[in-house]
Amino acid sequence: MAEVWTPRIPDGEAPLYERLMTVLRADIASGVLAAGARLPPQRDLAYRLGVGLGTVTRAYVEAEKAGLVSAHVGRGSFVNAPTAYRPFERDGPINLAQNIALSAPATSRIAEALARLRKRADLAEHLAYAPPTGHEAQRRAGAAWLARTSSYEAVDWRRLICCGGAQQGLSLALGTVLRPGDVLLTEALAYHGLKALAGHSGWRVKGLPMDAEGLRPDALEEAVRTTGARVLAVLPTLQNPTGRIMSRSRREAIVAIARKHDLTLVEDDIYGAYADDAPPPFAMLAPERTFHVSGVSKTLAPGLRAGFLVAPAAEAFERVLDAVRVVTFAPPAFGGLIATQWIEDGVADAILAEVRDEAAVRLVMAREILGAAIEAPRSDTAPHVWLPMSELEAERLAGRALRGGAEVTPPSAPVIEPGFGSGVRVCLGATPDRESLRRGLEIVAGALSNEVGERSRAMV
Repeated sequence: MAEVWTPRIPDGEAPLYERLMTVLRADIASGVLAAGARLPPQRDLAYRLGVGLGTVTRAYVEAEKAGLVSAHVGRGSFVNAPTAYRPFERDGPINLAQNIALSAPATSRIAEALARLRKRADLAEHLAYAPPTGHEAQRRAGAAWLARTSSYEAVDWRRLICCGGAQQGLSLALGTVLRPGDVLLTEALAYHGLKALAGHSGWRVKGLPMDAEGLRPDALEEAVRTTGARVLAVLPTLQNPTGRIMSRSRREAIVAIARKHDLTLVEDDIYGAYADDAPPPFAMLAPERTFHVSGVSKTLAPGLRAGFLVAPAAEAFERVLDAVRVVTFAPPAFGGLIATQWIEDGVADAILAEVRDEAAVRLVMAREILGAAIEAPRSDTAPHVWLPMSELEAERLAGRALRGGAEVTPPSAPVIEPGFGSGVRVCLGATPDRESLRRGLEIVAGALSNEVGERSRAMV
């Protein structure tokens, strides 16, 4: 019962009241303190814990501000009903097809975030149209997030434009520098949303050969010479779908080619937060010609739709704003405001740490079950793995897995240029729990075994 709740306060450098509130939050989330439970009187709890009354009072006050409890004069403090966390699980096969951030870390904190939002002095401001750049608080928070998670230490918030997700950021950046019929260069295997965007916009997309680090500089030089293209879209860190990471020397080689031929670079850095030791982004190596695109959909929660676009120069910046005014008039406010609140108060870092920890566990599981079929991941927290194989083998594997009850990314989805690589991407974050992931991976492993057996019989 709440009257005998006697938490164990962990050691740490944080103030004592903060550590007490952390235990309170955890016990509410775990059900130790049920909704409606009455917390112990402050003086009684202080006595049993051997701490000052002021410490308990401060913890209770902060818990009420966070929406965890409600205080009633003369009656005491009572636990509020936490947001029920029911992982979204779509009907049909186990989802290994989508790169989705794990939901539980954000879900367990959303009620507290909403409670904190009502205390913000700028809350009402977000009911009005935002400037085309986005609200200043969100731009500053976005820049701070990029500096902390993407090694983009030199980012200037004044060149950052808030977007409705990174996909919109890509659309705005590329739409600023390309016209229908223009050639867009990218990796031979690339993000399927980029391929769809090119088709919708009438750009002629050309995929370039890759190696273990991603895009090959010699292939880029040749493509520029033969096509006259002036725009390159590239995902250098945990490349989608292969998970490869460009070294600094590779990035510098591509920058040298870009400067030689006056190429504009559009850098997708949506997975940068999953790679601890990634080199600096192109936006730091070539700030005068790089559009940098990122967001929080792969790290905090996809539904926030908070994306960030950093433009390379004043002229490009203004052209992007012209596009924003025409297409959306202003970026959305409230998803970005939640992300801003979390970035400002450090909760975003805690969510990311939990997402990465779970990703590491899931990657170990994938390695154990799929073994040598996986191309060696470049990060211990990679959210997806790549299984290289021929186009025919990939299609047969995907079909067998689907019939067995697990859906992988369609093998044709990332193929920009046939003949320069193929395989199957398996995503590790979309399943609601580890057991579902294990079942899905075992289905894929069984499909792999069937494929190997069929190949062996064909050779006899």
